[in-house]
Amino acid sequence: MKVGCIGLGDIAQKAYLPVLAGLPGVELHLQTRTPATLTRIADGLHLPPDRRHADLDALLAQDLDAAFVHAPTAVHPEIVTRLLRAGVPTYVDKPLAYDLADSERLVALAEERNTSLAVGFNRRYAPGYAQCAEHPRELILMQKNRIGLPEEPRTMILDDFIHVVDTLRFLVPGQIDDVGVRARVEGDLLHHVVLQLAGDGFTALGVMNRLSGSAEEILEVSGQDTKRQVVNLAEVIDHRGQPTVRRRGDWVPVARQRGIEQAVLAFLDAVRAGKVLSARDALETHELCERVVRAVQERHA
Repeated sequence: MKVGCIGLGDIAQKAYLPVLAGLPGVELHLQTRTPATLTRIADGLHLPPDRRHADLDALLAQDLDAAFVHAPTAVHPEIVTRLLRAGVPTYVDKPLAYDLADSERLVALAEERNTSLAVGFNRRYAPGYAQCAEHPRELILMQKNRIGLPEEPRTMILDDFIHVVDTLRFLVPGQIDDVGVRARVEGDLLHHVVLQLAGDGFTALGVMNRLSGSAEEILEVSGQDTKRQVVNLAEVIDHRGQPTVRRRGDWVPVARQRGIEQAVLAFLDAVRAGKVLSARDALETHELCERVVRAVQERHA
């Protein structure tokens, strides 16, 4: 199975390549426009010269069975368009694009070509979060905070807060009837944002503070007098009077803890089985992010 990896930045090196390089039956091909990076990473993986590609044309000439896109978001539309037109099942880092119109076009193109398009919402596969889907969820609270990183609203929401938005969508137990947004913007930079989703019998809150003094991610789901808390995707605490703590095993890889290994395997298994994956649900997350962006912009115009 020939699998291409496009873009060899931090997320590819830390999370995806260790998984892809260790899979039996996968012939891994790398592509980046930075020669030094291509040589360094390919040497580290002991890949022969014919699996190293300086441009997308050379990679597409390999007759790929699947591709992973980890290039910067700004070039996603161009790269994903070419892959889909070539009939290559494609997994792309979130977001599909910064502009909703581009995301809509890519999803429509994938459907037109009957070709798989998957978006890397790995938290849906993270064990701690996936287990929360089995817990009562009358109230859901997710915080994903950073230190000293206020940013332009669209970039922050589509590159980072989108994980919070998608996780809330994944966990809400019913139809969303109400959406509320609060935010603080100073000097065109978004300092914090709060998203509230509500429906019949549930409320979900997503919070991101880029000046929080702490880099952390905490998810809490509660209902029926019980609460489950997941701290930094690694520690699960169940509260039923007295808390019970389960920590990630010492030998559990980070990619598995964060759901990346499972997301990769699910995508490649679908490709092998000839199953076409739809990005329609992922597009709904992008649409909700666009609502957040517009609410922030309108409030602070």
